[in-house]
Parts: sequence; C-alpha cells; structure tokens
Amino acid sequence: MQLSCAGVMLDLTQPRIMGIVNVTPDSFSDGGLYHTVTAAVRHAHALIAAGADIVDIGGESTRPGAVPVDVAVELARVVPVIEAMRGCGAVVSVDTRKPEVMRAAIAAGAQMVNDVEALQSAGGLGVVAQSNVAVCLMHMAGQPQTMQDNTDDEHIVATVAGFLQMRIQALLSAGVAKNRIVVDPGFGFGKNLTQNLQLLKHLHHIMALNYPVLVGMSRKAMLGLMTGRAVDSRLAAGLAAHLYAVTQGAHIVRVHDVAACKDALTVWKIIEDTV
Repeated sequence: MQLSCAGVMLDLTQPRIMGIVNVTPDSFSDGGLYHTVTAAVRHAHALIAAGADIVDIGGESTRPGAVPVDVAVELARVVPVIEAMRGCGAVVSVDTRKPEVMRAAIAAGAQMVNDVEALQSAGGLGVVAQSNVAVCLMHMAGQPQTMQDNTDDEHIVATVAGFLQMRIQALLSAGVAKNRIVVDPGFGFGKNLTQNLQLLKHLHHIMALNYPVLVGMSRKAMLGLMTGRAVDSRLAAGLAAHLYAVTQGAHIVRVHDVAACKDALTVWKIIEDTV
C-alpha cells in the first residue's frame, strides 16, 4: 500500500509516524512552544531527525472548547513554515479545515491536507480535487467548541465507519484518486472514553474500508482518564495505545513524541519479523 502525496509515494507497508507541529498559542499540549516561524521550523526538523515520516503543521487548535482562528491569522502562522520546509525529506502536511488555508498551503508546498472536518467546508473538496496532494478525512461529532456536549452515540463504530465511507465516496466522485486518501476515526473528537475505547478495540471495522488508517491519541484526555496522568506525563500511555492500534493494522500514528514512538515501533517491527 502506498499513499500518493503530490508526486511522492509514501510506502505504508510498515507503520509511519506523523509528527505534530502546532504553530499555535493554545493547543492543549504544546500551545505556545512553537508559535513563531523559527521555533516551528526548528521543531519540525527535529521531529524529522527523530524519525517522523510526515510533519503536520497546524495554525488553529481544534481541542475541545477551542475558539476558531481568523483565516488571515492561520495563514500567517502556517504558510511561512510550510515554505521553509520544502525539500525537508519528509511529507509536509497542513492541518486545517479552511479551504483558503488549504489552497495557500498547497501553493506553498504542502503535500497533504489533514482536515478534522473531512472536507465538508464549502470549497474544501474542490481545492483538494484540483491538486495532487494526499488528504486525511477525520470524523468529528460537532464542532470543537461543543463536540464534547453530545457523546451519547451507542453505535459509534458503525457511525464513524459510515461517515468515513460517505466522505470517501464524495472524494472519489470528485475525481480524487483512491491512493491519495487516508481516514482517521477521530479519537477524542466528540467522543467519550467508552466510545474511544470501542473505536480502538474494533479498529478492524475502520480497516475494512480498505483505505490507510491514521490514528492520533498522543497526550489526549482519554489517556489521562485511564491513568490519572497530567498532559505532560502521558507518554507511556500514548505508546501503549498507538502500538495497540498498529497491531490492529493502523498505517500512520500522529504523535508529539516522535523519538519514543520510533523506538517502540522499531522494537515491535523486529519482533513481528522474527521467525
């Protein structure tokens, strides 16, 4: 299995790591740490050196309760970073739900669009369809400001799988090639702990869509609810959750702690390949 990212073919026959670069002052884990262009570019290069295959650059927090960011502000945050990362040796992804930002990011050199709204914003699908970038479609129940207010879906796995299938079909109908599409069940986005665990335990239902699957649980509240650990103390819990997802077939893990994840995946892969 390969993912086509603006002419670059990313081999997904082994798990790949997406490193998180938040160019924001308010992200739940590292908000404010890399909110300047210089700091964000330095961090992105450090993640690549640590083993990231993709760097995901975002200028708007989508944590629960987050306030939307103006288009001009988001553009000013992400476009210079993306331009600086051209030719960095990793796939450069933009984490945005705004078509205007998608368009500018692609022009600046982004090879992937990672959209928490699965290209449902007016114009988003057209921007991606007219390009050759990869796209990640994520399931989110509601909007960041209110998504945790309604988490009573008793059939969350079927709901997520059905939604992703619908969005896949929309992209295919718009002319987006199958090998450009990745899906993400959206852990923590409008889901309570039980629902998150059901999705993780039954990830094979998402795998059954026959598209690459990306998972992101790094430092999230679901880990804190299980361990009682604060945001900055959830590394071990995150490694366990992501390794479990990989054993279920996940192709890409989106994480903050790239070096630790790389080591965990290396050991897992060696064990898996041992006769």
